[in-house]
Amino acid sequence: MTIFCSHCHRPLQAEMSCLPRRDRQVPSASKPFRSTKSASKARRDQINAELQALRSLLPVSAREKERLSYLHTMALVCLRLRGAQMFPPDSAAAAEPILGTELLSLLPGFLLVLSATGKLVYISENVAQILGLSVVELLAQGDTIFDILDGRSQEEARKKLLLAQDQPGREVTFVSEMRTSKAFRLQHGGNRAVAVCGHFRALRWPPSPSTTAFLALCTPVARLPADADAISQDDLFQSTHLLDMTLADVTESITYHLGYRREELIGQSWYSLLHPEDAELAAAQHRAVALGTAGTGTAVLRILRRDRTWAWLRVSARRDGGGHAISCTSRCLREEEAVYLRARQHPPAPRIAAPQPPGQELSRLAAQLRALADRLSPPAAAPDRPRPQPWPAAGPEAGPPLPRLPGHPVPGAWPPTAHTRRAPCLSQ
Repeated sequence: MTIFCSHCHRPLQAEMSCLPRRDRQVPSASKPFRSTKSASKARRDQINAELQALRSLLPVSAREKERLSYLHTMALVCLRLRGAQMFPPDSAAAAEPILGTELLSLLPGFLLVLSATGKLVYISENVAQILGLSVVELLAQGDTIFDILDGRSQEEARKKLLLAQDQPGREVTFVSEMRTSKAFRLQHGGNRAVAVCGHFRALRWPPSPSTTAFLALCTPVARLPADADAISQDDLFQSTHLLDMTLADVTESITYHLGYRREELIGQSWYSLLHPEDAELAAAQHRAVALGTAGTGTAVLRILRRDRTWAWLRVSARRDGGGHAISCTSRCLREEEAVYLRARQHPPAPRIAAPQPPGQELSRLAAQLRALADRLSPPAAAPDRPRPQPWPAAGPEAGPPLPRLPGHPVPGAWPPTAHTRRAPCLSQ
């Protein structure tokens, strides 16, 4: 019997094969174990070196660079990348708005640039004067506008941004509470309310979400008289009144805010310029200041301009040292700011029903009982049915009185009232 090799197909003996036997193979050397600890350390060193290189390119001071963590470094790098994409160096616009410290100090708020999706693109450096947080600390909260807003105002801000995006060029304003530092919250009792006023603008043509930015000016809303740093002097005017709120003197800047000349208002009553719905609130403030029960009264009121439109003012009134005059400091507000301040300074009180005299309560109860009896009475008779005859008058010729059933009206009292049950008449 011939046996062929399964590999070369040559005839072989039974004991032979063209392949070496396993016992004759030289055993291979065992593969040595290699640790990955050095490789992980090499990757970490490479990442640290890249982060150090990125940190050195950031336009911040050397002192701030030493304090930057990896998270802050990446947040600033992402902010710079979004700014470079929105404002490329080869475009007509600069890579980012470059404003000096002197110019920023003249602004009533800080500048804010957002992308179409709400991502932060630029925040001016004077944000630390308003929120108590630097740009780096603010970016640690998140990279979108909604991350730095209070949770209750995020939905309103989202609606306003969608409205501005649907109508480019239209200016929108919304008031939101932004996150602040711990020291600010301890001093003022909460976050700071900021009025964001801006519009979407296409930076390049054709417009697209990547080339559209929301440019806004964020001005703080003064909630307390102590917030003097948040009030711009350009929005203020002073007025002096007699104890009955007759205007005795007013600054010339009222012409810019309300349109009146100074000579026109001297001698007029303050109440002649108030909105009718705000007269009661102004009178309460007037009484509190004039009677000395409150050192300073503050209210948000509407004042009539010369062009017959209404201006929102935040009026702070106090009585002078002599006690013969009342001085008022008025600040012009946007409508959104006025609504925000009114909602927090004068929350709607629950409506409590006034106590009524006992006689009036009994009259109301009787009316309710009559209405209930009308609903329980059967429907009126059909028109084709003969109307029953009235009860016969009492007398000798009328015969003996008929027996009176329960529910019958009293004889002689026809027709019965609407709430009296009728009973069928007895035929004689």
